[in-house]
Amino acid sequence: MQKVRKAVFPAAGLGTRFLPATKAQPKEMLPLVDKPIIQYVVEEAVAAGLTNIIIVTGRGKNAIEDHFDVSYELEKLLEERGKTDLLDEVRAISGMINVSYVRQKETLGLGHAVLMARDLVGDEPFAVMLGDDIIDARVPCMRQMIDVFERHGGPVIAVHQVPRDEISAYGVIDPESGSSGDARVYPIRDLVEKPRVEEAPSDLAIIGRYLLTPDIFEELEQTPRDKGGEIQLTNGLRALRRKRQLFGYRFEGTRHDAGNKLGFLRATVEFALKREDLGGPFREYLRSLKL
Repeated sequence: MQKVRKAVFPAAGLGTRFLPATKAQPKEMLPLVDKPIIQYVVEEAVAAGLTNIIIVTGRGKNAIEDHFDVSYELEKLLEERGKTDLLDEVRAISGMINVSYVRQKETLGLGHAVLMARDLVGDEPFAVMLGDDIIDARVPCMRQMIDVFERHGGPVIAVHQVPRDEISAYGVIDPESGSSGDARVYPIRDLVEKPRVEEAPSDLAIIGRYLLTPDIFEELEQTPRDKGGEIQLTNGLRALRRKRQLFGYRFEGTRHDAGNKLGFLRATVEFALKREDLGGPFREYLRSLKL
């Protein structure tokens, strides 16, 4: 079995949920405490043992490339002023992992974004990691998924139990009744994109972590566009399921949906409280509020 080395980061979306803040900057660069949200996910990839990331960008996303590039002027300034701690932190960002970029000229859906990375991925298994799903876990979520992939030998999709009244906002798996031998692993019978509540096959929602095999690209090439003109990754996975077994994995950890305002605010509070330098004073401030 080939080792998983690469991760695809789709980052060409317009971020309309955060307008006007995202009018002139990518939503992936919105700061969660003091780091852009995409950096948390890149750090997860590094901690999982991945060595290369492929960021699928679009118009107006240059700030992402600048963030992971070397900043000679900033490093020189910090060095001259003796701010060695900040200098080390800035240098660590550009040296964190090998980064490649590919342009998605039109935002035609997640499936199309993944397809754009085909040439850079090549003929090997790879991860897909969405930058607005922040997962706080003792063992990185993607590391957990790689372990499942190595045990079961098939594509793995991260799932999360959500309340039934929220299920229509997600892709959902239809798990097979048979056991995989692992309480958190579900052999998948089918996948449904944003079902109505009464038609949802389970409460296991697909979230922004996938571990895929290169045969997904052939299926995405043949996947028709949906009513909105987009190529959905879920539909490509449904086609792949007819040819091989897929697995849903209910990961261990806390997921923060930083792609919406309330989830972003919750993540900001929780990550701030966990900081050694901020947690104490911030907790006291929260207690002082007359809520």
